[in-house]
Amino acid sequence: MARAMFDYTKTVLEKVSFDVNLFSKEVEKAFKRLLPHEIEELKIFISRLIQNEPQLASFSL
Repeated sequence: MARAMFDYTKTVLEKVSFDVNLFSKEVEKAFKRLLPHEIEELKIFISRLIQNEPQLASFSL
C-alpha cells in the first residue's frame, strides 16, 4: 500500500510541475505522508524532475 502512495505522489508531482507554488504544496504533503526511505527516493526523483522542467528552476528542497 505504501508503495502505491509513493507512485501516486510521483504522478501528481509530474502533473503539477507546470506551477511552482502548486508543486511546492504537493511536495510538502508528500513529505508528511511518505515513509523516511521513500522521502529520500522522492528527493532524487524531484531533483531529476527539476532538471527536465525549466519552470521549476526556482524550486529548492
